[in-house]
Amino acid sequence: MSTAMNFGTKSFQPRPPDKGAFPLDHFGECKIFKEKFMNCLRANHFESALCRNESKEYLECRMEKQLMAHESLEKLGFRDLINEKSEAKNNS
Repeated sequence: MSTAMNFGTKSFQPRPPDKGAFPLDHFGECKIFKEKFMNCLRANHFESALCRNESKEYLECRMEKQLMAHESLEKLGFRDLINEKSEAKNNS
């Protein structure tokens, strides 16, 4: 017999999604950033390394709109872009 018929033994416990799974942007709150990123990918033959600024902006928007958990940009692999931004401000 199948164990699926043992209803009384364990109940399903929902858990939050794994890292990398996040809600869809149903209201298009970050659509502009997504389109900018996708256009960059198309223009650069889908070489994501060439669209890192656009990717960073898109993820920042998603975090601001609570469409994904807040995460340090350094942990997301944008440490070099953060340093460039702060150096440009210091040189102004």
